[in-house]
Amino acid sequence: MTTLSRRVPAPAYFGISAVFHYLGPAFAVLLFAQVDVLGVAWLRIASAAVVFAVWRRPWRLVRHLTREQRRVLLGLGVVLAAMNATFYLAIARLPLATVGAIEFLGTIVLAAIGVRSGRNAIALVLAVGGVAALTDIQLAGQPLGFVFAFANCALFTLYVILGHRIANTGAGLSGIDQLGAAMLIATVAATPFCVGAAPALTDPAALLAGAGVGICSSVIPYVTDQLAMARLRRNTFALMLSILPAVATAIGITVLAQVPTLQELTGIALIACGVAVHQERRGH
Repeated sequence: MTTLSRRVPAPAYFGISAVFHYLGPAFAVLLFAQVDVLGVAWLRIASAAVVFAVWRRPWRLVRHLTREQRRVLLGLGVVLAAMNATFYLAIARLPLATVGAIEFLGTIVLAAIGVRSGRNAIALVLAVGGVAALTDIQLAGQPLGFVFAFANCALFTLYVILGHRIANTGAGLSGIDQLGAAMLIATVAATPFCVGAAPALTDPAALLAGAGVGICSSVIPYVTDQLAMARLRRNTFALMLSILPAVATAIGITVLAQVPTLQELTGIALIACGVAVHQERRGH
C-alpha cells in the first residue's frame, strides 16, 4: 500500500466501494434490454479481468504463492463468477434495494462474530433494524428472484471472507494483484455463460456499455474493498456493509426511478446510526 493510499481514511474507500457497488448494476439493468442477463454478467467480469491484466499483470505473482494461497484465489475466482451471475439474475426480477438488503443479511453473521461490547451490540441491532425497515420483503410475485438473491447473499459473504484474507496475506503480496488473478479465474469460470453476450460483441455501443459496467462494478469497488479490508477488522468491514441497502436505495432513485417509502427512509437512518455507533477494536 502506498503512502498516499494510507493517508486516505479506510471508511472513505468503503464509501467509494458502496456507491459503485450498485451504480454499475443500475447501469446493467438498463443494458438488460439489449443483452441477456448472464451475458451482461460475463461482460462485467471479462472487462474487469482485462483491466486488471493490463494494469497489474497478476500472473507474475503465481510463483510466489503457496499451495494454500492458490486454493484461496481459485475459490475467490469461482465465488466472483457465481456471485455476479446470481446477483444479476436477482436484480432482473427484484428492486435493487431489496436485493441489496438481502445481500447484507449474510454479513450480519460476520459482524456478530466480532461483537465484544455493548456499544457494538447496539450498533448491530440498529443496522439490522434498519435493513428490516428498509425493505418489506414479500416472498410472492418473484420467488425465483428471491432464490437468486439469497444465493448471492451466501456468495457475497464468502467474498468478504476470502477478500479480507487476500487483503491481509502479508509477505509483500499485494491484495489487488491477487484480486486481479482471481478475476482472471472468474472469467474462465463464467465463460460458459458468454453465449448471452453475443449480441454485444457485434454492437460497439453495447460492448462499451458492458465495459463501463465492469469498471464501475468490479474494478473500482473491489479495489477499494481491498484498500479498506487491509486496514479494517473483518467484523468492522462486515458491519459497514449495512450501508449497502441504503446506497442501493439511493442509486435506485437516481438511476432507475425506484422511489422509496417513508419506511425505507427510516431504515436508511437506522443503518447510518448503527455504523456511527460502531467502534472498531484496535488491531486486526
